[in-house]
Amino acid sequence: MQHLTGQPNIVEFKGAYEDRQSVHLVMELCAGGKLFDRIIAQGHYSERAAAAICKAIVNVVHICHFMGMMHRDLKPENFVLSSKDDTSTLKATEFGLSVFIEEGLISPEISHRSNLVSLDLSRNRGAEFARDGFDSLVQNLTKLQKLHLSELPASMGNLKSLQNFGSLRLPVLWVHPCFSREPHKITSLSLDGNHFSGKIPNIFDNLRNLISLSLSWNNFSDQIPPSIGNLTNLYGLYFSHNQLEGAIPSPENENGFSSLSFVRLGYNLFNGTIPSWLYNLPSLVELDLSHNKFIGHIGEFQFDSLEKIDLSMNELHGSIPTSIFELVNLSSLKLFSTNLSGVLETSKFEKLINLTYLDLSNNMLLLTMSIFIPTCCKDHFQLLQILFFFFSISHNKLSGEITPLICKASSKSALDLSSNNFGGMLPHCLGNFGKDLSVLNLRRNQLHGTIPQTFLKGNSIRTLDLNGNQLEGQVPRSLINCRELEVLDLGNDKINDTFPHWLGALPKLHVLILHSNHFHGHIEFSKIKSPFMSLRIIDLAHNDFEGDLPEMYLRSLKAIMNNDEGNVTRRYMGDTYYEDSTVVTIKGLEMEFVKILNTFTTIDLCNNKFQGEIPECIGNLNSLRGLNLSNNYLIGHIPLSFKNLKMLESLDLSSNNLSGRIPQELTSLTFLEVFNISQNHLIGFIPQGSQFQTFGNDSYYKNSGLCGFPLSKRCTTDEVLEPSQEIEPEFEIGIDRKITLMGYGCGLVIGFSLSYLISSSGKLEWLVRFIHKNIHKKIIRNKRSTHGRGARRS
Repeated sequence: MQHLTGQPNIVEFKGAYEDRQSVHLVMELCAGGKLFDRIIAQGHYSERAAAAICKAIVNVVHICHFMGMMHRDLKPENFVLSSKDDTSTLKATEFGLSVFIEEGLISPEISHRSNLVSLDLSRNRGAEFARDGFDSLVQNLTKLQKLHLSELPASMGNLKSLQNFGSLRLPVLWVHPCFSREPHKITSLSLDGNHFSGKIPNIFDNLRNLISLSLSWNNFSDQIPPSIGNLTNLYGLYFSHNQLEGAIPSPENENGFSSLSFVRLGYNLFNGTIPSWLYNLPSLVELDLSHNKFIGHIGEFQFDSLEKIDLSMNELHGSIPTSIFELVNLSSLKLFSTNLSGVLETSKFEKLINLTYLDLSNNMLLLTMSIFIPTCCKDHFQLLQILFFFFSISHNKLSGEITPLICKASSKSALDLSSNNFGGMLPHCLGNFGKDLSVLNLRRNQLHGTIPQTFLKGNSIRTLDLNGNQLEGQVPRSLINCRELEVLDLGNDKINDTFPHWLGALPKLHVLILHSNHFHGHIEFSKIKSPFMSLRIIDLAHNDFEGDLPEMYLRSLKAIMNNDEGNVTRRYMGDTYYEDSTVVTIKGLEMEFVKILNTFTTIDLCNNKFQGEIPECIGNLNSLRGLNLSNNYLIGHIPLSFKNLKMLESLDLSSNNLSGRIPQELTSLTFLEVFNISQNHLIGFIPQGSQFQTFGNDSYYKNSGLCGFPLSKRCTTDEVLEPSQEIEPEFEIGIDRKITLMGYGCGLVIGFSLSYLISSSGKLEWLVRFIHKNIHKKIIRNKRSTHGRGARRS
């Protein structure tokens, strides 16, 4: 009780006092009496009043469990009211049977509840049963009708095969008598989310009253047992995310599966044609056969009960069956990547008034012009556009122009028309979408003209992708109103503008791609205090930017600094209904990322006219994975700070005017896979060890001053010495004196001339190092000689 002090729905423990005879417990005064007596006196409760009492009781359960306790005797007699008022607070008392919950242990006392009819032990993957705890549980619970075991506890025997699932004791799974006596009582069996593998046992002859059967998210293989056709009462069949193959068994008779409403068999290896009986189910609400190997045509559905269809990622062909356009209750239709072809007549969508999610992408469909040019069927287009929540017909062969009617699609959340042949100009109203639109993808079409200049305040655009068109003009300044913008891809167009520095004020911008346009000029200093703080992917390559590299912006890329990836939850950018994609050049290859991992970072500034030195601050971007500064006019040394880029996988500094040596410290970049410094003026010894042993000659091409592996040119003594070995000032002064004193032996004029040359040219660093190295070798030889003579003396 003291452990629960201060909770509003639990009687407060004030203290304990002991005398010679008794222990006195002082509790909070609750003058309202017991809940049981109040119920009897009141006779009945309104729904609102009863809900308030139930809420208080549930709150007690929540508090107790949160504090690691179980009351174990909750009933109206053990609840009291703080006062006689109708609004008095309900409080739990009588904690005599309560116990502390043992962390990670499923209580064996559950098995004593002989009248239990439903038991949910799901999501106890880290929990433990006491010895023989689960066996005794199922032996004693003779009235149990429903058992939910998703994500089983590991202590159930580290089960890997349903055949070994003896502890459940179902009839043909070597069961205890409690279940074998009355197997017909079992109506629901859920084993999803475990690690079961092997073949599903042929057990269903004895479970004919099953209503729900879920074996999803396991590793079951082989075919579904034919006895599943005997489950004539089945309402839900969930076998998705396994390795099941072959054909789907048929029902035992024509009227079998008449109640079947939910069929989820996606993410398996089923093959052959789609079973004909699936088209004849009168109660079917959801059909998911996605990500399998079904072939053939899609058949005609005989009933209009369907609300969701997902046949995507199969090897089907043919056209969309006409019966789909008669499914008046259909809300979601996913047929992407199914090799469908033919002409899609948009007027057929007129009856699908509930359709909110449509994905026909990655097919070979042709579309009638009416959907994009309102010459006919205008009303059909308007109806179609207004209703969809998600609309994707990307990667098809669609053509035509995009009509301004698209701007009336105020209820859309995602519109993806990418990778088609749409032409014409973008409607000027494009920026006037309502607050619901978050994704607009028009990538890889043949659109021309300018980008609409009016993006209204309060919009919800998260992804804007216009890459791969022929758009001209400038970047609209009204994009500053897109406060939710995360991905902006304007690459591979004909935009002629200076760098849109004002985009740095967008707080959520993660991806900025301006690749291959006509951007030009210096990247000017920004007045924004910390611009582009969330930016992780920057691609300004193949433009005409000039001047120094934008050090201010590079210093403010906080999203690429000091990220502890071990504490970052990895996820893909986007929402549950749409995941962002992009194309970037990394490791020398143009790669399409169909999903963008939130830990991926890259900076590509290649093929511009940048000049000056590489800023040291780039070394602060310690989460950077790709850096490409090639084909510019950069000078100076490779910054030593690059040694801090521990996550770097690709570094391209080729085709610049860099000089000096390659920092030996770069060998600490153990993730470096691509390294290209070709066509510069670098000199000295190529670092050895770690990843540098894997780089070929091409990485160092046209740097005549470089030597060492993998080049055939061997290094001299001077070239082997590393630049980080600085000469001590005292030694340098000594060299001055020694060179000057050489004049006494060779003539004062020569001696002072050498001294002057050394001081005026940085002390002729190579000569200083040469002398220093040879003196060091001489000292070593002298020590060895002394040691040797000492040894001989002994």
